[in-house]
Amino acid sequence: MTDREMMENMLMLEKGACDLFMHGAIESSSTNVHQTFMTSLNASLQMQDQIYGKMQQKGWYPTDQAPQSKISGVKQKFCRC
Repeated sequence: MTDREMMENMLMLEKGACDLFMHGAIESSSTNVHQTFMTSLNASLQMQDQIYGKMQQKGWYPTDQAPQSKISGVKQKFCRC
């Protein structure tokens, strides 16, 4: 397994953890449980961002700049102005 494949797996697992923590927070039955899930979600989101950043530095997760016309279209679609 290459370094890139390991990082891709780590990113996928971290995204899955974020999803579980988010749903746990949504479905929590008490403030303490909700806060625990939210704390875990924030930590997991930070880890996901760090993994993504390392992959981007190595050129393993390139991103394209969205054209301004698409940004404006999406903004107009969802704006309640």
